[in-house]
Amino acid sequence: MKNQWAKNFTLIAAISAGFILNGCSTTVKRLDSGEVTDLSGEWNDTDSRLVSEEMIRDVLSRPWINRFISENGNRPAVIVGGIRNLSHEHMNVATFINDIERELINSGEIDFVASKLERGEIRDERKDQELNASNETAKQMGQEYGADFMLKGSINTILDSIDDEQVRFYQIDLNLISLADNRKVWAGQKKIKKLIEKSAFRL
Repeated sequence: MKNQWAKNFTLIAAISAGFILNGCSTTVKRLDSGEVTDLSGEWNDTDSRLVSEEMIRDVLSRPWINRFISENGNRPAVIVGGIRNLSHEHMNVATFINDIERELINSGEIDFVASKLERGEIRDERKDQELNASNETAKQMGQEYGADFMLKGSINTILDSIDDEQVRFYQIDLNLISLADNRKVWAGQKKIKKLIEKSAFRL
């Protein structure tokens, strides 16, 4: 009798373990990087890409760029400065900055200057070339292209919630500032509003 009980217990334990293992298994599905996904309602890669595309289209369509070209005879050089995360969320702002830089560079309408961090690394390389590269191939110090404008901005959020519903409001503000005289030549703003409904868990 005891042996039968032990066999039954072992069988039940094995079945239970199988259910537990199946319940804890991980499923991975590959998605297209351009596919819109919104799981938590928080700022994500889709928001970053769409906002950067729309805002850069706007900044490049405004009068400042044609005015600069007519006055100086060349395309403006732009650098992206800091974009502050003033929202309640932890965001990877670097991804948003990279999206903005990509849109600016690929537009072909401006010259783009490397960031402060990138310039430091490049300057170290030039110093190394002064010592180790041939005179014919070494790049000289003091020949950098200075930026004409800096793009700066911030991301803010407002939350409004009741029971199982929440509205998340995002406001992205970007300003293009002349490095020569601190004039703001463009101010852009993008707003995103998301309604998040959370259903209660029921057995």
